[in-house]
Amino acid sequence: MKPKILPADPKAGYLAAAAEIDAAIQRVMQSGIYILGEETAAFEKEFAAYLGVSGCVGVANGTDALELALRAAGIGPGDKVLTVANTVTATTAAIAAAGASPLFVDIDPATMLINPKAVEEMLTRLRDPRIKALMPVHLYGQAADMPRLMELAQAHHLVVIEDCAQAHGATVGGRKAGAWGQLAAFSFYPTKNLGAFGDGGAVVGSDSALLEKLRLLRQYGWRRRYVSDLHGRNSRLDEIQSAILRVRLGRLDLENAHRATLAARYLERLRDSSFQLPVTTPGSTHVWHQFTVRTSRRDELKSRLEQQGVLCGILYPVPIHRQPAFHVAELTLTETERACAEVLCLPLHLGLQLADVDTVCDLLLAAGAATKTASPHP
Repeated sequence: MKPKILPADPKAGYLAAAAEIDAAIQRVMQSGIYILGEETAAFEKEFAAYLGVSGCVGVANGTDALELALRAAGIGPGDKVLTVANTVTATTAAIAAAGASPLFVDIDPATMLINPKAVEEMLTRLRDPRIKALMPVHLYGQAADMPRLMELAQAHHLVVIEDCAQAHGATVGGRKAGAWGQLAAFSFYPTKNLGAFGDGGAVVGSDSALLEKLRLLRQYGWRRRYVSDLHGRNSRLDEIQSAILRVRLGRLDLENAHRATLAARYLERLRDSSFQLPVTTPGSTHVWHQFTVRTSRRDELKSRLEQQGVLCGILYPVPIHRQPAFHVAELTLTETERACAEVLCLPLHLGLQLADVDTVCDLLLAAGAATKTASPHP
């Protein structure tokens, strides 16, 4: 059966602004400059202004953004970085690539975001001078409790690097995700709220020295061409993707509002169901990169919806500390492990309308009721 409703639809982002995007691509092609030209410089300036930070450095992808942010901040071999395990392995891969080690803490059961109480408990219990950084992940479109996390980081002299791959435009306390830590990393993978049509990423911040170091690290450590002052690499956001992102940035708030409308319908339709629904913390703006429900019958419900042509996602099914590459046998993260076993991401993207959400909800409620009735255990 051909799927009726997809979990994500990057093409919808193109169709919504096709004429502008086509013109932007043509502008680049006619310019004859395809790497680190005017389009990238303009996007960096515009994105920094949107976030309320001093600067932005475009890089090749979100994983590079995290790694280069760590390296710019002086995090490397022997250092430890506090983060969560219910995220994509790119977060931890970047820590490992910088030569540091991840130290996983548990999440808040309501928001599934990093739990400041767990961070505080670990810092107090371990008192380990090798813990040098905190990397909160703003998951599913909602920012973590940055005011409290920044307090803890300051008290324990930690560098804060935000993982903003799923939170373009999200706010907490009236301040955008990405404008809290010393540095923040963004991905522009095509399915993101601010997505390119290829790979792309950026590091943002307001420390001019760190931003300058990042500009060196993304291109071989060059201040002067062909002369490396640092051990850098090739990680550059190209001109075509920058031009596309400039168009899409101008539409980001509008498109986030559409996501919020779809999310509101999900919340309304599923309000009285047995599913655990997403929670928006007071004082925060959720941008609904994903709409997540939680249920102990996740896998069966997902299968039932697929049979009806509705594809859902699971972000993420196996916590990182239980994956072979990063396995920590002695570590138990109760809330993280429970969330990874229960979370189901319902379709939510620019190509959906309210009628599509109603279709998903009708099928989900019917499947949930059938599964619950068939189960011998409530």
